[in-house]
Amino acid sequence: MRRCDVSQRYIWVYRSHVPKSERPQSRRAALLEFAVLGLLHDGPLHGYELRKRLTTALGIFRALSYGSLYPALRHLVDSGWIHETTEAPTGSSKRPRITYELTADGKEHFQDLVAASGPDAWDDDDFDVRFAFFSRTEAQVRLRILEGRRSRLEERLANIRDASQARRERMDSYTLALQQHGEERAEREVRWLEELIVAERRAALDPGPDPSPTAYPELSDTADPDLSTPTNPRTTNTKE
Repeated sequence: MRRCDVSQRYIWVYRSHVPKSERPQSRRAALLEFAVLGLLHDGPLHGYELRKRLTTALGIFRALSYGSLYPALRHLVDSGWIHETTEAPTGSSKRPRITYELTADGKEHFQDLVAASGPDAWDDDDFDVRFAFFSRTEAQVRLRILEGRRSRLEERLANIRDASQARRERMDSYTLALQQHGEERAEREVRWLEELIVAERRAALDPGPDPSPTAYPELSDTADPDLSTPTNPRTTNTKE
C-alpha cells in the first residue's frame, strides 16, 4: 500500500539522521508516548495503524505526522518500553513492515503513568488523553482527576464571568457572543463532569465485577472499547 511505503520511508530517514534516546521535549510529546503505550496495551500494532487510531480517537493528535510519531516510537524502543519486530515485505510493498509491542517494563511504566492524578491531568489536552484510558485507571484515580478537572473548569468559568462583567460595555456584538459561547461551553462541561463524579461515587459504594461499565452505563460497544468513553461536550461541540 502507498501509505505504508510513506511511513516506512520516513522510518529510514529518521533513523539515519536523528540521535537515539532523546527525552520528550514537550508535554505534547509525553502525552503522545502515553497514548501509544495505552494503545499497545491490548496488542501489537504497526506504525500506520497506530497513527490511524491516534488521529481518529484523540483530538489532540488529529494532525499527527509521522515526523512526530516515529521519534516517539524510537524513544519508547530505546527506553525498553516497547519492542519492534520487522516483518518481511508482503504484496506489492518492497519495504519491511515494523510492528510495535508493549514490553513487561512498558506495561509497568504505563501503570505508573495512569496512577498519576496531579494538576497536569486536569488541563485540556492532558485530561482528554487521560480520559480516553479511564478503563485502565483505578477508580480512586479517576475520581481525583474528574474532581480536579471540575475545579479547573469552575475557576475558568469564574474568570470568564468576571471578565464579561467588567468589559461588557466595551465589547462589540461578536466579542460578546464569543464570550457567551465560552461561558456556555464551560458550564456544559462542568455539568458533564458532575454526572461522571456522581456515577463514580455511586460505583464505589456498590461496585460490580467490572467497575467501568457500572460507572459509565452510557458506553457504547465499538471496535476499540478502550477509547469508547462518554462524550466530552467540549470536544464534540467545537473544532479547536
